[in-house]
Amino acid sequence: MVDLPSGRRSIGNKWVLKIKRKADGLIERYKARLVAKGYTQEEGIDYEDTFSPVVRITSVRLILAIVAHIDLELYQMDVRTAFLNGEINEEIYMDQRLGFEAKGQERKVCKLKRSIYGLKQASRQRNVKFHQAILKDGFIMME
Repeated sequence: MVDLPSGRRSIGNKWVLKIKRKADGLIERYKARLVAKGYTQEEGIDYEDTFSPVVRITSVRLILAIVAHIDLELYQMDVRTAFLNGEINEEIYMDQRLGFEAKGQERKVCKLKRSIYGLKQASRQRNVKFHQAILKDGFIMME
C-alpha cells in the first residue's frame, strides 16, 4: 500500500465470481478472482509491450510428426497460475479491492509487483516467464 504519486492514475479492479457445478448440477465450489480493469491502462505509462507470440497449428503438427518419426516422448504441461506469476516492469497502481479497504488507509493504492488477470501486458509477461524456464532432464521446469 502506497500513496499514489502525483500525475499518476490508479486502475480499477473488480471481482469475478463463478459457481462451478458438477455434471448433475450440484454446486462443486465457488470461485472468486480479482481482475484488473486493464482497459483503463495508458500505453507508455502503464504498459509498453503487449505482444505474446502464438503458435500456429502447422508448427504443432510438424513437432508431432517429428516426435512420431523419431519415436521420442512428448510431455505436455499446463501452467494454471501463469498470469499471476509474471513480474511486471512498469509501475502500476491499482485501487484497493472493493470490500477490503484497509482502515485508516482508504486513500492509498496498491503498487503491483506481479501481473494479474486483466492487465494488458499479462499475456506478454506470462510468455517472458515461460521462456525463463530451465531445461533439465528433458523436462521444462519453471523457476
